[in-house]
Amino acid sequence: MAKRIKSLPQERGSVLFDIVYTDGSRASNRRVPVEILGGLDGDAPAQQLIAEQDQAIAQKSGRPAREILSLTRSPLPSPKPAT
Repeated sequence: MAKRIKSLPQERGSVLFDIVYTDGSRASNRRVPVEILGGLDGDAPAQQLIAEQDQAIAQKSGRPAREILSLTRSPLPSPKPAT
């Protein structure tokens, strides 16, 4: 049986982001749809979407929302050599 090769996030219609919050905590691989990215705004819509998601999570958990310090695209996984 052949091994299943995982498709890259861009092929599925989303981009992954790594976030650093002002309190020093981190979140990796937050998924954002490709449709909202690009254009003149670049990755700014991703930060807005993630902030809205964090606000909704904070309301449900009863904790204050964390403030985003920086947002960068997650590096693409390197392909594994065929064995």
